[in-house]
Amino acid sequence: MFERLDKIKPVYDIVYKVLLVICKLFLIADILITTLSVLGRYVSFIPDPSWSEEVVLTLMSYMAVLSAALAIRRGAHIRMTAFDRYLPEKVLKVLDLVADLMVLAFAIVMMVIGTDYASTIGSKGSYVSMPSISRIWMYLPIPVAGVSMIVFELEAIYSHIKSLVLKTPYLMGAVEDENDEVAEALKKAAAEEAEAEKEKAGKESDQ
Repeated sequence: MFERLDKIKPVYDIVYKVLLVICKLFLIADILITTLSVLGRYVSFIPDPSWSEEVVLTLMSYMAVLSAALAIRRGAHIRMTAFDRYLPEKVLKVLDLVADLMVLAFAIVMMVIGTDYASTIGSKGSYVSMPSISRIWMYLPIPVAGVSMIVFELEAIYSHIKSLVLKTPYLMGAVEDENDEVAEALKKAAAEEAEAEKEKAGKESDQ
């Protein structure tokens, strides 16, 4: 069963890379527009576009929510790990699964409520500096974030279930990915910790 479902993984890899490129492009656009705006205030021959602030804030909104979705796949969100060393590995995996199920529920709420807000409140106004452009673009990041998070949360939940069934090393919430440096580092650390535990148990049994 897992082998069949694993065939979908390349699709997730493509989606991840596309969203990552989009975030990078938005960041570059933010930097360029902000630079142009700042220079325009002090250099007379450089224009200071009136739309710069609203465009920068909109791009930052998209970049922030898409980055949050990408962080789900890498297990890069802030997490409390103070008690991890005292809990069995299976308990940690179950807790990660529960946490991801709760995030999935929250993402669904973001998608549904965000879509409602974007299609009602957002569609009724326009940008102050660009009256011809609807403010729906300022509200769309919420449902976009919800959809993106749902996509990667489904993969994360599948990864947790697979890890519980196959008893693979604990990766602190990261999705197993051969091309992901974070996942590889976590996998290596888990393997080293397991080896250290075996050596410790072997020494105790010899004594």
